[in-house]
Parts: sequence; C-alpha cells; structure tokens
Amino acid sequence: MLIADRFLASFTGMGLLLGAMTLPCHAFDTKTEMNEDSSPFALFKFGFSAYKNGHKDEAVKALRFAAEKGHQGANWKLARMYAEGDGVEEDDYEAYKMFEQVIQEGADQGTQNESYVSDALVALAGYIKRGIPNSPVRSNPMAARDLYMQAASNFGDPNAQFELGRMLMKGEGGQSSPNQAARWFRLSAQKGHAGAQAMLGNLLFQAGKTVRGLAMMTAALEHAPKQDRTWISGLQEQAFSLADEADRRTAMVLAQDIVRTGDF
Repeated sequence: MLIADRFLASFTGMGLLLGAMTLPCHAFDTKTEMNEDSSPFALFKFGFSAYKNGHKDEAVKALRFAAEKGHQGANWKLARMYAEGDGVEEDDYEAYKMFEQVIQEGADQGTQNESYVSDALVALAGYIKRGIPNSPVRSNPMAARDLYMQAASNFGDPNAQFELGRMLMKGEGGQSSPNQAARWFRLSAQKGHAGAQAMLGNLLFQAGKTVRGLAMMTAALEHAPKQDRTWISGLQEQAFSLADEADRRTAMVLAQDIVRTGDF
C-alpha cells in the first residue's frame, strides 16, 4: 500500500525532533570531474553545485549516483526536481516514491538530514491530500493531516504548520478546530510565513480586532511570494472595504511597523 497509512506508525519511533530548516548549499567547482566511484558526499556536492550553476544534466547524473549509494540529500534533491519538472520531465509519482524513501530513512537529531525529512513529509502530505492521477496514490485527507502534524510538531516546519492550520479551519481530514488552527498559524507566522500571517490576521479581523487584523494582512501581502499574492490580496481587500477610514489609516501605519520589525 503506497498511501501514508503504511508508514505512519513508524514515524513515532523515529525519534525525530525539532531541527533546523535550512537546506545545504555548495559552491560549484568547475575543476572537479564527476566520478561515479567517488564517495556519496562528493557526488552529492558535485551534483548540487552543478545544479546551482545550471548544469542540470550533470547534476542529475551525479545525484543519481549519490542516491544509489545511499545519500539522503541526493534522493531529496532528485525528488524536488521531479516534483517541479526541473531539469527532468515532471513526474509526481516518481517524486512521491523518492520523498517516501527519504522519510523511511529518517534522520538523527541535529543532522542536516532532518531538513530533508521535514520537507519530504510536507511534500508527501500534499500529494496524499489531493492524490496523484494515474497512479496508486489516492486522496486521503486524514493521512495528509497526520503527516502535516508530524512535520509541524517534530520539526517546527512553517509550511506544515500553515497547511495543518488550514485543514483544521476547514475540517479537512478530521474535526474542525479554529482555536487549534489559530495556534498553528501563529507559530508559522512567527517564522515569516506570509500565508499564515494573512490567515491569522483574517481571524483577528473577524474576531473584532479590526486594526491589528487588517495591519497583519497588509504586512503579509507586502512580502508574500508571487503564487500567494492573489488570495492574500483578496482577504486584505475584503477586510479593507469593511473597515472605516480611521481604522484603515491606523492599520496602514501599523502594517509598516510590522514589516519593519517583523513582529507578527
């Protein structure tokens, strides 16, 4: 069985604790030639550096060799490339299987592999939430919610915290809990997640904290990634239209303070 239920029980025993979220990056050494007999780390370093410098064919070859030799970071990077169609033909099911392997391998506390496992959990949760057409992976919101919980709780992953908050708000994969959703949005917002900041601001606005809520949505829109700007803008504009002129002016000033200080 390929859905998350098969391996969810193994996560608890992995001993995965809160870890750093920064993924490794290496400089490309043009004097180094790829050798499939090199160590897994050397192959990964070459492959990642080649990727960063636009040599994606070389990157894929090196990363494949490294992954075959058991390098978890290489497996994670290849999964990302397949998920995004980046240097290879996009293949969600292939990416799914690679992310699944990263999770099954786990990570020791305090190692960089924690970031690979955390990101893989979030990616796998997304696939399982919506399913993958023409594959054995079917939509399973309950399993997806469990995976987001693993990444949010064990790793403090802001993307997982945001997605978990949204599922809790909508009651996807289980009971609805606005209070718990707000908690996860706040944790994610404090780490700079624009979507979580906007959702938390909207909750505050609906709770009658007009100025603070509108200011948070406005500040979130200021630094939101391109793919999130449309829906955040919709929330902010709706709130803006409902607020009176005095609250709007105060909120705009507060929003600039929030952007400057990062205090959400």
